[in-house]
Amino acid sequence: MRKIILKSAVSVIALAFTLNATAFSDEGHKDHKHKHDLMKILKKQQKEIDKLKKLISKNTKKVEATTTAIEEVSEAAASPSSQSATAIGGYGEVHYNGGKMPTVDYHRFVLFVGHEFSDSIRFFSELEIEHSIAGEGKVGEVELEQAYVEFDLHKDHKVQTGLMLVPVGILNETHEPPTFYGVERNNVEKRIIPATWWEAGIKFSGIFSETLSYDIMVSSGLDTSAKLYNIRSGRRKVGKAPWESTAYTARLTWKPAAGIEVGGTFQYQSDLVQDRGEDLISNSATLFEIHTNITQAVSDNSTLSLRALYASWNIKGDVPKINGMDLQNGFYVEPSYKIKFDNDSAVGFFARYSTWDNNAGNNFATAYRQTTIGINYWPTDNVVFKVDYQFDNFDNAAKEDSRINIGMGLQF
Repeated sequence: MRKIILKSAVSVIALAFTLNATAFSDEGHKDHKHKHDLMKILKKQQKEIDKLKKLISKNTKKVEATTTAIEEVSEAAASPSSQSATAIGGYGEVHYNGGKMPTVDYHRFVLFVGHEFSDSIRFFSELEIEHSIAGEGKVGEVELEQAYVEFDLHKDHKVQTGLMLVPVGILNETHEPPTFYGVERNNVEKRIIPATWWEAGIKFSGIFSETLSYDIMVSSGLDTSAKLYNIRSGRRKVGKAPWESTAYTARLTWKPAAGIEVGGTFQYQSDLVQDRGEDLISNSATLFEIHTNITQAVSDNSTLSLRALYASWNIKGDVPKINGMDLQNGFYVEPSYKIKFDNDSAVGFFARYSTWDNNAGNNFATAYRQTTIGINYWPTDNVVFKVDYQFDNFDNAAKEDSRINIGMGLQF
């Protein structure tokens, strides 16, 4: 098409010069001198036309070459085979904990690998190293935190199967260091909801409307036979874990407006000790959790947020009731204020009050409480530096009254 346009332009120019030549020739019949001058002019113009043809031909070739290159690049970019179907990411965090026994710990490093088999089938996985070094006699562990295949059933509904995070609470599914305040994760979502908590099974997820979504999971469950009814130690992490008792989990999440989320989870497991021992059979357990996560703009560059969560276990049976472990519950409230700067850095201030009790069924003062105040600084969205101060009584070996924590975290 470009050749036709350029050749037409040359023809028009040549025709214009020819017409001019004819007009001048008619005059030349009247004046021989004028004819001689006109011939000189025509020869000169013909040379200019020849130069113009060469220039147009040269530019035409350049345009065609450029067009061909652009088309090849565009076709390559649009081709699925030219794009990588495998994605790599991860996160990590290092902590300094002060107090009576100060320690430093590269608490966790997690490597994410995902792969897209097709537009409707994909794979997700996370491999974690805890406490920097693992092996016999070492403090750390190597764990497979996620490994599942996801299928799209419909544009609004999907199914996942494999090893997955349980859909409960605020932190269990989203716990990368830049996404939450404080060096350490809150104790309610560690001692009552045993985050990070994953099981093997199948999960259905989707949306009913723009504001309401659901998750339903059928999976392996906790096994507290080693430490009776200790929720956190009941995580078997799908390592030759017993599956005598199935766990059923359902969650609803409501987002009535931008920046507002309210969620609730219910889980039932028919036997929390997986039929380990005749005297422990039929200790069914139910977990109920409700939370809210709200973030609202205060100005063009600042937001005010509030996180709050309540969780409770109810365990049936005489054995858990004897020591008050038939009821285990806790809650926390965490307001925060964040300022974002023009260079995409940000600083946030927060306070958190939490209380939890793994022996709430007795008549003794067994509850722990903790208050945390601190600062997060994000030099960029995916890197964070944290400092906080904790006081009140603790759930740790030192039984200390207060400590300062310093941390750095990242995700990519």
